[in-house]
Amino acid sequence: MGRGKFKGKPTGHRHFSTPEELRAGTSARPRTFKKEEAEVAEEEEESEEEVEEEPEKRKGTQGLIEIENPNLAKQKNVKAKDVDMGRTTELSRREREEIEKQKAHERYMKLQEQGKTEQARKDLERLALIRQQRAEAAKKREEEKAAREQKKTEARK
Repeated sequence: MGRGKFKGKPTGHRHFSTPEELRAGTSARPRTFKKEEAEVAEEEEESEEEVEEEPEKRKGTQGLIEIENPNLAKQKNVKAKDVDMGRTTELSRREREEIEKQKAHERYMKLQEQGKTEQARKDLERLALIRQQRAEAAKKREEEKAAREQKKTEARK
């Protein structure tokens, strides 16, 4: 009759079995789930025997045409007993470039320490110039200090 402003979905209402119906086994819900579960278990047992005969199934047209896709990522799972510890793995291009870059930087820094690079030579020239300027400034300060001391001693006499 009147259900108010909002009506339920037209798919029907849910029906819940009462505990009495469950005990009596007279619920409105069909009891096919256990039967289906038993059939699935039997099919699994049969399929285990057939697994050896069937090759892997492919989706769509993959079963018709055999294509080797070089971009396809293959599984890299290797069992522990199959691992060859003596074999080295191939590095990717990015990894190789990164290692080469690090080695080049290390070589450059070694030459830099020895003063053989152009930048190191310029730095050493600048450093020598700065040391010379500081030495001259220190000598000038000493002379001024000595001159002040001399004036003070002359003023006392």
